[in-house]
Amino acid sequence: MTDVKVRFAPSPTGNLHVGNLRTALVNYLFARHAGGHFMLRIDDTDTERSTAEFETSIRADLQWMGMSWDSEDRQSARLDRYDAALRQLANAGRAYPCYETPEELALKRKAQLSAGRPPVYDRVALKLSDAQKAEFEAAGRRPHWRFRLNDTDVSWTDIVRGDVSYHMSSLSDPVLMREDGRVIYTMASVVDDIDHGITHIIRGEDHVTNSAAQIQLFEALGATAPTMGHVALLAGADGEGLSKRLGSLSIGQLRDEGMEAAALASLLARIGTADPVVPLAEMRDIVDGFDLSRFGRATAKFDPAELSQVNARIVQQLGFDDVGDRLAGLGVAGGEAFWIAVRDNLSTVAEAAEWWQVCTAPTAPVIEAAAVTDAAADLLPDEVSAEIWQGWTKAVAEATGAKGRGLFMPLRLALTGRQKGPEIAPLLAFIGRDRIMARLRGETA
Repeated sequence: MTDVKVRFAPSPTGNLHVGNLRTALVNYLFARHAGGHFMLRIDDTDTERSTAEFETSIRADLQWMGMSWDSEDRQSARLDRYDAALRQLANAGRAYPCYETPEELALKRKAQLSAGRPPVYDRVALKLSDAQKAEFEAAGRRPHWRFRLNDTDVSWTDIVRGDVSYHMSSLSDPVLMREDGRVIYTMASVVDDIDHGITHIIRGEDHVTNSAAQIQLFEALGATAPTMGHVALLAGADGEGLSKRLGSLSIGQLRDEGMEAAALASLLARIGTADPVVPLAEMRDIVDGFDLSRFGRATAKFDPAELSQVNARIVQQLGFDDVGDRLAGLGVAGGEAFWIAVRDNLSTVAEAAEWWQVCTAPTAPVIEAAAVTDAAADLLPDEVSAEIWQGWTKAVAEATGAKGRGLFMPLRLALTGRQKGPEIAPLLAFIGRDRIMARLRGETA
């Protein structure tokens, strides 16, 4: 499958969120697994809402994810090509001008729905005479253009959904270009896919109906439609549609919350399949394990709690070389030894800074059993390191009779002020003897 070429085509009208990142990732993994080509296409014909800032954000998110692209293009640089495609369709009798205003179209739809009929465009514009068109033009009306669908079944074998068939009589002739000359996604996307040699279109199942119309559009422009694949949309953990908060959860927000790119990729590559989510820290391993045929038609469930769990398992796989620069930026100066000491108890890399503060900044001890902590202070060796822990605690146990939780919890509370956390032994060297002694005596240090 070395001839595979796919595209991710975001509109720069907002930040990437979980849903459209999943579409990008599935396309990326599909291409890389096949040794194919991954293209970034910026669909920026919505000039009112598209911004350079959103485009920059989208690019930054993809790069952060490690999803490099092999080529790119933008629709705003191809407007002449869309005009030419429209002329080709008009000359072939497949595109026609319509002069209804948006208000008139809304009234038509309302009347059809009230009468219990589907709101399908009635093609009245096809019956206009040249004189009527000229009259509209003279009155200042500019036409929008529609694609005339053939009244047939459109069928294809979807690489996710299996055999799909639509009869086009149930669909309205889609608009290709607005009255102000702005091209619509329906046509621009098809023209781009033809010109760029896209072999597979992989997108959400909400585009299935669009695909039925676009297959005819590909054929009307003299091309064969690419292979189609429509993946199930994401839902919340309860199976309901994503809430507004989750649906708009930007990748930038997740990054700020400490989520790792590898955690997002590991989760989004597997939800919607029958396979378990495997936390993989390297994108190449995620690519190797990707199989689009494993995606089912059932709604895929995205649970932020599951992402957090995957993230913790990813963080606990990271070596110091992976995080050293980030730790330095967080003010953590303990080097590899400190990272290894705290890593297994972290959910995010940033939490390492909290434990650095516990070790090196003034911390209020909690004295639960003074007999234990007083004995520990009396018996504390002159040199402290992880190696003293076993002998030191054994001596405290012999002196006090404390054992198990009754021995170790008072020491943890006194030294860290917390009931849970990393093993105490490797933290001793970072806390230092003076702080250990003061905390065992109940002093903030």
